[in-house]
Amino acid sequence: MLVESAEANQTQVRRILQSKAFRTSEVQRNLLNYLSEKSLAGEADTVKEYTVGLDVFGKPASYDPRQESVVRMHMARLRQKLNEYYRVEGAEDSIIVDLPKGAFRVTFEPRPTAQAPPQVIHALPALPPPSYKIEIVLAVLLIAALAIATYFGLQLRSARKSPGVVASDPQWTQELQDLWAPMLAADRPLVVVLETQDTSNMTGLSAANGAFLLGQFLANRKQNVYVMGSGDLSMPDIVMGNLVVLGPAAARNRQLQALPIREELILEAGGIRNLHPGQNEPAFLPNPPARGPQSTVDESYALITHSPGVNGKGDVLYLSGNHTSSPTAGVEAFTDPSLARMIAGKLRKGDGSLPYYYQIVLSVRSMEDTPIEITYVMHKELTAR
Repeated sequence: MLVESAEANQTQVRRILQSKAFRTSEVQRNLLNYLSEKSLAGEADTVKEYTVGLDVFGKPASYDPRQESVVRMHMARLRQKLNEYYRVEGAEDSIIVDLPKGAFRVTFEPRPTAQAPPQVIHALPALPPPSYKIEIVLAVLLIAALAIATYFGLQLRSARKSPGVVASDPQWTQELQDLWAPMLAADRPLVVVLETQDTSNMTGLSAANGAFLLGQFLANRKQNVYVMGSGDLSMPDIVMGNLVVLGPAAARNRQLQALPIREELILEAGGIRNLHPGQNEPAFLPNPPARGPQSTVDESYALITHSPGVNGKGDVLYLSGNHTSSPTAGVEAFTDPSLARMIAGKLRKGDGSLPYYYQIVLSVRSMEDTPIEITYVMHKELTAR
């Protein structure tokens, strides 16, 4: 029976790996296959975040899971993929493959015999035709934004300490404090703005993912945090608060276009324009060419801009780029201690201080829109108008 059970479990894993839900997700296929093999071989207890990083994602031996979240993010996505599979293609499968939180063990359970009729399956043919794709995407983004706003509220209401830095937090480094000091001013609310209008490349969904990471980072460090879509941003929001904008919202929001800053680096469709190249600086950074259809790695740039607010009051932090991974890459650069150390080290002037207003270009390697490697390219100090 044990042999038969193991063979049935292996067959179920192969069925999932070949399903539509996983067909376009090579990273999730590799991760599920790796974890399943370890679990079926009785080696699940030996699997740690570090070993997954090395074996599945090709991380170097110096990889530190405490400083990089790529494994945790893909574990969460794998759970979502499994749920998606069992909602549709695997709704009648006899074996349920699951990945409980808090471990790297794959479980195999028989489907309960007492089960409500699969009405969801019968409803699938009634899905809207392709012409409603944009409306569906907007609805998903709106739900994501509302969920993130709820997350912010719950986390910030549960904070028992006063606004500002949690002194006992070992992740709150001096570099992070230096980068975030202008944005976390206690006398101004912080407004996180999500680009929810660009459905052509799903920038809005990436912005929602970045906002979730920001929620985890800011939970006990700042009160009065609000989340809204770029289409709902008003002039009072801009005047009274500090803004963190995820995605190229400035291209469509008239209020954001009026901010008093002379940009040195301009985001264009084909790359990033350097308006006043310095010595050995390129005048244009073209988007890296797309890799072949067999490649799972994308290369792109992220642009970070720290700008003054309207009339020089408050601060605005743009985390943008032309790729769906760009907003999340910007968030990681400003929340990951090791990346913050790299960025602050590049920004520091001769006297040890950071420029107050600046732009930063980062090179981003991503897999399935999730950044896996972020490196510094260049930066420009900015002057307010």
